[in-house]
Amino acid sequence: MKTSDSTKSIAIICGGGPAPGINAVISSVAKIFLKDGYRVIGVHEGYKGIFSSTPQLKEFNFDHADRIFSRGGSTLIMSRNKPLDSEFNTKFFEDNNVKLLITIGGDDTASTANRLSKFLKQKGLDVSNIHVPKTIDNDLPLPDRNPTFGFHSAKDEAVKIGNTIYEDARTSQNWFVASIMGRTAGHLAFGVASACHFPMMIIPEMFSNTKPTLDKIVNLIISSMIKRKILGINYGAVIVSEGVFHILDESELKNSGIQFTFDDHGHPELGNISKSTVINVLVQRRLKELNLSIKSRPVEIGYELRCCRPIGFDLTLCTLLGLGVKKLYDNGLSGCIVSTNSNGDISPMFLTELEGKNGKINPRLVDMTSEIARLCFQNLHYLTGSDMEEVSFLDSPQEFDFHKILEWKV
Repeated sequence: MKTSDSTKSIAIICGGGPAPGINAVISSVAKIFLKDGYRVIGVHEGYKGIFSSTPQLKEFNFDHADRIFSRGGSTLIMSRNKPLDSEFNTKFFEDNNVKLLITIGGDDTASTANRLSKFLKQKGLDVSNIHVPKTIDNDLPLPDRNPTFGFHSAKDEAVKIGNTIYEDARTSQNWFVASIMGRTAGHLAFGVASACHFPMMIIPEMFSNTKPTLDKIVNLIISSMIKRKILGINYGAVIVSEGVFHILDESELKNSGIQFTFDDHGHPELGNISKSTVINVLVQRRLKELNLSIKSRPVEIGYELRCCRPIGFDLTLCTLLGLGVKKLYDNGLSGCIVSTNSNGDISPMFLTELEGKNGKINPRLVDMTSEIARLCFQNLHYLTGSDMEEVSFLDSPQEFDFHKILEWKV
Protein backbone atom coordinates (compact mmCIF):
# COMPACT_ATOMS: atom_id res chain seq x y z
CA MET A 1 0.00 0.00 0.00
CA LYS A 2 1.41 3.36 -1.00
CA THR A 3 0.97 5.88 1.78
CA SER A 4 0.07 9.53 1.37
CA ASP A 5 2.92 12.04 1.47
CA SER A 6 1.60 13.48 4.74
CA THR A 7 1.73 10.20 6.67
CA LYS A 8 5.17 9.57 8.09
CA SER A 9 6.16 5.94 8.48
CA ILE A 10 8.70 3.86 10.31
CA ALA A 11 9.81 0.42 9.12
CA ILE A 12 10.99 -2.49 11.26
CA ILE A 13 13.03 -5.49 10.07
CA CYS A 14 14.64 -8.42 11.87
CA GLY A 15 17.91 -10.03 10.78
CA GLY A 16 19.82 -13.11 11.83
CA GLY A 17 18.37 -15.77 14.12
CA PRO A 18 15.59 -15.49 16.71
CA ALA A 19 16.13 -14.42 20.33
CA PRO A 20 13.55 -14.17 23.11
CA GLY A 21 12.32 -10.60 23.42
CA ILE A 22 12.18 -9.60 19.76
CA ASN A 23 8.41 -9.21 19.93
CA ALA A 24 8.71 -7.07 23.06
CA VAL A 25 11.01 -4.69 21.16
CA ILE A 26 8.67 -4.61 18.13
CA SER A 27 5.61 -4.11 20.32
CA SER A 28 7.16 -1.27 22.32
CA VAL A 29 8.43 0.49 19.20
CA ALA A 30 5.07 0.12 17.45
CA LYS A 31 3.02 1.40 20.38
CA ILE A 32 5.10 4.51 21.04
CA PHE A 33 5.31 5.53 17.37
CA LEU A 34 1.59 4.82 16.77
CA LYS A 35 0.87 7.08 19.73
CA ASP A 36 2.70 9.89 17.89
CA GLY A 37 0.70 9.37 14.70
CA TYR A 38 3.24 7.38 12.66
CA ARG A 39 2.37 4.52 10.38
CA VAL A 40 4.28 1.45 11.59
CA ILE A 41 5.30 -1.08 8.95
CA GLY A 42 6.87 -4.44 9.64
CA VAL A 43 8.77 -5.95 6.72
CA HIS A 44 9.02 -9.73 6.48
CA GLU A 45 12.36 -11.33 5.48
CA GLY A 46 14.54 -8.39 6.47
CA TYR A 47 16.53 -6.69 3.73
CA LYS A 48 15.40 -9.31 1.24
CA GLY A 49 11.84 -8.12 1.83
CA ILE A 50 12.68 -4.42 1.58
CA PHE A 51 14.26 -4.82 -1.85
CA SER A 52 11.75 -7.32 -3.18
CA SER A 53 9.50 -6.17 -6.01
CA THR A 54 6.58 -7.45 -3.94
CA PRO A 55 7.54 -6.93 -0.27
CA GLN A 56 5.42 -8.70 2.33
CA LEU A 57 4.44 -6.06 4.86
CA LYS A 58 2.78 -6.20 8.27
CA GLU A 59 0.72 -3.13 9.09
CA PHE A 60 0.78 -2.59 12.84
CA ASN A 61 -2.05 -1.28 14.94
CA PHE A 62 -2.30 -1.15 18.71
CA ASP A 63 -4.25 -4.41 18.91
CA HIS A 64 -1.58 -6.47 17.16
CA ALA A 65 1.27 -4.75 18.98
CA ASP A 66 -0.44 -5.38 22.31
CA ARG A 67 -0.96 -9.07 21.61
CA ILE A 68 2.63 -9.97 20.78
CA PHE A 69 4.85 -8.31 23.39
CA SER A 70 5.26 -11.35 25.67
CA ARG A 71 5.45 -13.99 22.94
CA GLY A 72 8.55 -15.87 21.90
CA GLY A 73 9.81 -15.88 18.34
CA SER A 74 9.28 -12.96 16.00
CA THR A 75 6.05 -11.73 14.46
CA LEU A 76 8.22 -10.64 11.52
CA ILE A 77 9.86 -13.35 9.43
CA MET A 78 13.63 -13.09 9.82
CA SER A 79 16.36 -13.32 7.20
CA ARG A 80 20.16 -13.43 7.08
CA ASN A 81 20.17 -11.67 3.72
CA LYS A 82 23.04 -9.16 3.41
CA PRO A 83 22.47 -7.16 0.21
CA LEU A 84 25.25 -5.65 -1.85
CA ASP A 85 25.26 -1.90 -2.47
CA SER A 86 24.28 -2.66 -6.07
CA GLU A 87 21.02 -4.22 -4.82
CA PHE A 88 19.90 -1.08 -2.98
CA ASN A 89 16.96 0.91 -4.33
CA THR A 90 14.66 3.61 -2.99
CA LYS A 91 11.24 2.27 -4.03
CA PHE A 92 10.07 0.91 -0.68
CA PHE A 93 11.16 4.03 1.18
CA GLU A 94 9.60 6.42 -1.33
CA ASP A 95 6.33 4.50 -1.67
CA ASN A 96 5.85 4.42 2.10
CA ASN A 97 7.35 7.77 3.15
CA VAL A 98 9.68 5.99 5.58
CA LYS A 99 11.48 8.33 7.96
CA LEU A 100 13.13 5.74 10.21
CA LEU A 101 14.41 2.20 9.62
CA ILE A 102 14.64 0.16 12.82
CA THR A 103 16.79 -2.94 12.54
CA ILE A 104 16.86 -5.75 15.09
CA GLY A 105 19.80 -8.10 14.70
CA GLY A 106 23.55 -8.50 14.87
CA ASP A 107 26.45 -6.43 13.61
CA ASP A 108 25.92 -7.48 9.97
CA THR A 109 22.35 -6.16 10.12
CA ALA A 110 23.58 -2.91 11.71
CA SER A 111 26.43 -2.34 9.25
CA THR A 112 24.11 -2.94 6.30
CA ALA A 113 21.71 -0.34 7.74
CA ASN A 114 24.56 2.17 7.87
CA ARG A 115 25.46 1.50 4.24
CA LEU A 116 21.83 1.75 3.22
CA SER A 117 21.34 5.03 5.07
CA LYS A 118 24.26 6.59 3.19
CA PHE A 119 22.84 5.33 -0.12
CA LEU A 120 19.41 6.82 0.61
CA LYS A 121 20.95 10.15 1.58
CA GLN A 122 22.83 10.25 -1.73
CA LYS A 123 19.48 9.73 -3.46
CA GLY A 124 17.95 12.67 -1.61
CA LEU A 125 15.99 10.69 0.98
CA ASP A 126 16.39 11.48 4.66
CA VAL A 127 15.89 8.11 6.39
CA SER A 128 17.35 7.64 9.86
CA ASN A 129 18.34 4.23 11.14
CA ILE A 130 18.58 2.94 14.69
CA HIS A 131 19.70 -0.59 15.54
CA VAL A 132 18.63 -2.83 18.44
CA PRO A 133 21.32 -5.50 19.07
CA LYS A 134 20.26 -9.03 19.94
CA THR A 135 21.95 -12.38 20.50
CA ILE A 136 21.41 -15.21 22.94
CA ASP A 137 25.21 -15.71 22.95
CA ASN A 138 25.73 -12.57 25.10
CA ASP A 139 28.96 -11.90 23.21
CA LEU A 140 28.51 -8.24 22.23
CA PRO A 141 30.73 -5.88 24.27
CA LEU A 142 27.90 -3.71 25.59
CA PRO A 143 28.69 -1.06 28.22
CA ASP A 144 28.60 -1.93 31.92
CA ARG A 145 28.82 -5.61 30.85
CA ASN A 146 25.07 -5.45 30.28
CA PRO A 147 23.63 -8.65 28.80
CA THR A 148 22.33 -8.78 25.26
CA PHE A 149 18.59 -9.21 25.14
CA GLY A 150 17.43 -12.79 24.92
CA PHE A 151 20.43 -14.22 26.76
CA HIS A 152 18.82 -14.56 30.17
CA SER A 153 15.63 -16.07 28.75
CA ALA A 154 17.61 -18.58 26.69
CA LYS A 155 19.75 -19.41 29.72
CA ASP A 156 16.67 -19.85 31.89
CA GLU A 157 15.17 -22.30 29.39
CA ALA A 158 18.49 -24.15 29.11
CA VAL A 159 18.77 -24.38 32.91
CA LYS A 160 15.36 -26.08 33.03
CA ILE A 161 16.66 -28.65 30.55
CA GLY A 162 19.99 -28.90 32.40
CA ASN A 163 18.31 -29.57 35.73
CA THR A 164 16.25 -32.34 34.14
CA ILE A 165 19.36 -33.84 32.56
CA TYR A 166 21.20 -33.81 35.86
CA GLU A 167 18.27 -35.37 37.72
CA ASP A 168 18.10 -38.11 35.08
CA ALA A 169 21.82 -38.73 35.49
CA ARG A 170 21.43 -39.05 39.26
CA THR A 171 18.33 -41.22 38.94
CA SER A 172 19.78 -43.59 36.34
CA GLN A 173 23.38 -43.43 37.61
CA ASN A 174 24.95 -42.53 34.30
CA TRP A 175 26.35 -39.50 32.46
CA PHE A 176 25.04 -37.04 29.91
CA VAL A 177 27.15 -35.09 27.45
CA ALA A 178 25.26 -31.96 26.45
CA SER A 179 26.16 -29.31 23.91
CA ILE A 180 24.73 -25.82 23.71
CA MET A 181 24.78 -22.81 21.40
CA GLY A 182 27.45 -20.12 21.63
CA ARG A 183 29.45 -19.55 18.47
CA THR A 184 32.38 -17.61 19.92
CA ALA A 185 31.79 -17.32 23.66
CA GLY A 186 30.83 -19.76 26.39
CA HIS A 187 28.36 -17.63 28.36
CA LEU A 188 25.41 -20.00 27.90
CA ALA A 189 27.42 -23.12 28.74
CA PHE A 190 28.98 -21.40 31.75
CA GLY A 191 25.58 -20.22 32.96
CA VAL A 192 24.00 -23.65 32.69
CA ALA A 193 26.93 -25.54 34.24
CA SER A 194 27.14 -23.20 37.22
CA ALA A 195 23.37 -23.04 37.76
CA CYS A 196 22.85 -26.80 37.46
CA HIS A 197 25.98 -27.85 39.42
CA PHE A 198 27.42 -29.79 36.50
CA PRO A 199 30.81 -31.27 37.45
CA MET A 200 32.40 -30.25 34.12
CA MET A 201 31.99 -27.64 31.42
CA ILE A 202 33.97 -27.08 28.23
CA ILE A 203 34.06 -23.52 26.88
CA PRO A 204 36.41 -21.84 24.38
CA GLU A 205 37.82 -19.47 26.99
CA MET A 206 39.42 -22.39 28.89
CA PHE A 207 42.00 -22.86 26.14
CA SER A 208 43.81 -19.54 26.43
CA ASN A 209 47.11 -21.27 27.36
CA THR A 210 46.96 -24.26 25.05
CA LYS A 211 45.81 -25.25 21.59
CA PRO A 212 42.40 -26.94 21.76
CA THR A 213 42.10 -30.47 20.41
CA LEU A 214 39.40 -33.12 20.49
CA ASP A 215 41.68 -35.32 22.62
CA LYS A 216 41.98 -32.58 25.24
CA ILE A 217 38.21 -32.07 25.30
CA VAL A 218 37.62 -35.81 25.68
CA ASN A 219 40.28 -36.11 28.39
CA LEU A 220 38.76 -33.23 30.37
CA ILE A 221 35.40 -34.98 30.36
CA ILE A 222 36.91 -38.32 31.35
CA SER A 223 38.93 -36.57 34.06
CA SER A 224 35.62 -35.53 35.60
CA MET A 225 34.12 -38.98 35.21
CA ILE A 226 37.09 -40.65 36.94
CA LYS A 227 37.25 -38.06 39.71
CA ARG A 228 33.62 -38.68 40.53
CA LYS A 229 34.15 -42.42 40.33
CA ILE A 230 36.85 -42.32 43.01
CA LEU A 231 34.55 -40.09 45.09
CA GLY A 232 31.85 -42.76 44.85
CA ILE A 233 29.65 -40.64 42.58
CA ASN A 234 28.65 -42.71 39.57
CA TYR A 235 26.76 -40.11 37.61
CA GLY A 236 27.18 -36.62 36.20
CA ALA A 237 26.71 -34.25 33.29
CA VAL A 238 29.03 -32.13 31.20
CA ILE A 239 28.12 -29.27 28.90
CA VAL A 240 30.17 -28.31 25.85
CA SER A 241 29.85 -24.92 24.16
CA GLU A 242 29.59 -25.20 20.39
CA GLY A 243 32.22 -22.47 20.27
CA VAL A 244 34.97 -25.01 20.95
CA PHE A 245 34.25 -26.56 17.55
CA HIS A 246 34.92 -23.23 15.89
CA ILE A 247 38.38 -22.89 17.44
CA LEU A 248 39.50 -26.40 16.47
CA ASP A 249 41.74 -26.91 13.46
CA GLU A 250 39.77 -28.42 10.60
CA SER A 251 42.23 -31.31 10.53
CA GLU A 252 40.98 -32.25 14.01
CA LEU A 253 37.48 -32.73 12.69
CA LYS A 254 38.52 -34.42 9.45
CA ASN A 255 40.74 -36.89 11.32
CA SER A 256 38.28 -37.62 14.11
CA GLY A 257 36.70 -40.63 12.44
CA ILE A 258 33.32 -38.87 12.54
CA GLN A 259 31.42 -38.77 9.26
CA PHE A 260 30.98 -35.07 8.41
CA THR A 261 29.39 -33.50 5.36
CA PHE A 262 31.50 -30.85 3.63
CA ASP A 263 30.64 -27.62 1.84
CA ASP A 264 31.80 -26.61 -1.64
CA HIS A 265 35.10 -25.37 -0.17
CA GLY A 266 35.82 -28.63 1.65
CA HIS A 267 35.00 -27.29 5.12
CA PRO A 268 33.10 -29.54 7.57
CA GLU A 269 29.48 -28.41 7.84
CA LEU A 270 29.12 -28.08 11.60
CA GLY A 271 25.48 -27.04 11.32
CA ASN A 272 24.57 -30.49 10.01
CA ILE A 273 25.78 -32.46 13.02
CA SER A 274 24.85 -33.02 16.63
CA LYS A 275 27.91 -31.76 18.47
CA SER A 276 26.93 -33.61 21.63
CA THR A 277 26.83 -36.88 19.66
CA VAL A 278 30.30 -36.24 18.21
CA ILE A 279 31.80 -35.65 21.65
CA ASN A 280 29.92 -38.53 23.23
CA VAL A 281 31.07 -40.98 20.55
CA LEU A 282 34.68 -39.91 21.11
CA VAL A 283 34.31 -40.16 24.89
CA GLN A 284 32.85 -43.66 24.67
CA ARG A 285 35.59 -44.71 22.26
CA ARG A 286 38.26 -43.51 24.72
CA LEU A 287 36.55 -45.12 27.72
CA LYS A 288 36.62 -48.48 25.95
CA GLU A 289 40.35 -48.05 25.28
CA LEU A 290 40.79 -47.44 29.03
CA ASN A 291 38.60 -50.44 29.94
CA LEU A 292 36.32 -48.15 31.94
CA SER A 293 32.61 -48.95 31.99
CA ILE A 294 30.88 -45.58 32.21
CA LYS A 295 27.69 -45.04 30.25
CA SER A 296 26.98 -41.62 28.72
CA ARG A 297 24.31 -40.26 26.43
CA PRO A 298 24.29 -37.13 24.21
CA VAL A 299 21.83 -34.24 24.56
CA GLU A 300 21.69 -31.32 22.13
CA ILE A 301 20.43 -28.04 23.63
CA GLY A 302 19.84 -25.83 20.64
CA TYR A 303 17.00 -24.29 18.70
CA GLU A 304 14.45 -24.73 21.48
CA LEU A 305 16.14 -21.80 23.26
CA ARG A 306 15.75 -19.20 20.52
CA CYS A 307 11.95 -18.85 20.44
CA CYS A 308 11.03 -19.51 24.05
CA ARG A 309 8.90 -16.98 25.89
CA PRO A 310 11.03 -14.18 27.33
CA ILE A 311 11.36 -14.03 31.10
CA GLY A 312 10.60 -10.86 33.07
CA PHE A 313 14.18 -9.58 32.85
CA ASP A 314 14.16 -9.59 29.05
CA LEU A 315 10.61 -8.23 28.83
CA THR A 316 11.71 -5.21 30.85
CA LEU A 317 15.00 -4.82 28.97
CA CYS A 318 13.37 -5.14 25.53
CA THR A 319 10.59 -2.72 26.43
CA LEU A 320 13.22 -0.21 27.55
CA LEU A 321 15.22 -0.67 24.34
CA GLY A 322 12.08 -0.19 22.23
CA LEU A 323 11.22 3.02 24.06
CA GLY A 324 14.87 4.02 23.75
CA VAL A 325 14.61 3.89 19.97
CA LYS A 326 12.01 6.66 20.11
CA LYS A 327 14.13 8.71 22.50
CA LEU A 328 17.19 8.56 20.23
CA TYR A 329 15.12 9.32 17.13
CA ASP A 330 13.46 12.30 18.81
CA ASN A 331 16.94 13.54 19.71
CA GLY A 332 17.85 13.55 16.03
CA LEU A 333 20.27 10.59 16.18
CA SER A 334 20.85 8.13 13.37
CA GLY A 335 23.28 5.36 12.46
CA CYS A 336 23.48 4.29 16.08
CA ILE A 337 22.78 1.36 18.37
CA VAL A 338 20.38 1.76 21.29
CA SER A 339 21.88 0.63 24.59
CA THR A 340 21.20 0.90 28.29
CA ASN A 341 23.15 0.54 31.51
CA SER A 342 22.36 -1.08 34.84
CA ASN A 343 20.52 2.09 35.92
CA GLY A 344 18.21 1.90 32.92
CA ASP A 345 19.64 4.99 31.22
CA ILE A 346 19.35 5.02 27.42
CA SER A 347 22.37 6.04 25.38
CA PRO A 348 23.51 5.67 21.76
CA MET A 349 26.45 3.54 20.67
CA PHE A 350 28.09 3.46 17.27
CA LEU A 351 29.65 0.50 15.50
CA THR A 352 33.00 2.29 15.58
CA GLU A 353 32.88 2.11 19.39
CA LEU A 354 32.55 -1.66 19.25
CA GLU A 355 34.90 -2.43 16.38
CA GLY A 356 38.53 -3.38 16.92
CA LYS A 357 41.48 -2.30 14.78
CA ASN A 358 40.55 -4.83 12.11
CA GLY A 359 37.08 -3.33 11.73
CA LYS A 360 35.40 -6.36 13.29
CA ILE A 361 33.60 -6.48 16.61
CA ASN A 362 35.68 -8.39 19.12
CA PRO A 363 33.32 -10.70 21.01
CA ARG A 364 32.81 -10.37 24.75
CA LEU A 365 34.10 -13.58 26.27
CA VAL A 366 33.66 -15.22 29.64
CA ASP A 367 36.15 -13.44 31.91
CA MET A 368 38.25 -16.30 33.24
CA THR A 369 39.94 -13.96 35.73
CA SER A 370 36.64 -12.95 37.36
CA GLU A 371 35.87 -14.30 40.81
CA ILE A 372 32.73 -16.08 39.64
CA ALA A 373 34.73 -17.95 36.98
CA ARG A 374 37.57 -18.81 39.35
CA LEU A 375 35.21 -20.09 42.04
CA CYS A 376 33.06 -22.10 39.62
CA PHE A 377 36.04 -23.76 37.93
CA GLN A 378 37.70 -24.51 41.27
CA ASN A 379 34.60 -26.40 42.33
CA LEU A 380 34.16 -28.59 39.27
CA HIS A 381 35.13 -32.24 39.63
CA TYR A 382 38.35 -33.24 37.88
CA LEU A 383 41.65 -35.00 38.51
CA THR A 384 44.68 -33.03 39.67
CA GLY A 385 48.21 -33.93 40.69
CA SER A 386 47.06 -34.93 44.17
CA ASP A 387 44.84 -37.66 42.69
CA MET A 388 47.54 -39.49 40.73
CA GLU A 389 48.11 -42.25 43.29
CA GLU A 390 44.41 -43.05 43.44
CA VAL A 391 44.23 -43.47 39.66
CA SER A 392 47.36 -45.57 39.28
CA PHE A 393 45.17 -48.12 37.50
CA LEU A 394 45.47 -45.85 34.46
CA ASP A 395 48.49 -46.33 32.21
CA SER A 396 49.03 -42.56 31.86
CA PRO A 397 47.05 -40.84 34.61
CA GLN A 398 48.75 -37.49 33.97
CA GLU A 399 46.87 -37.33 30.65
CA PHE A 400 43.75 -36.63 32.71
CA ASP A 401 45.22 -33.99 35.03
CA PHE A 402 42.92 -31.00 34.49
CA HIS A 403 45.60 -28.39 35.07
CA LYS A 404 48.14 -30.11 32.83
CA ILE A 405 45.65 -30.53 29.98
CA LEU A 406 44.90 -26.80 30.00
CA GLU A 407 48.41 -25.73 31.07
CA TRP A 408 46.92 -23.75 33.96
CA LYS A 409 49.15 -22.69 36.79
CA VAL A 410 47.98 -24.09 40.11
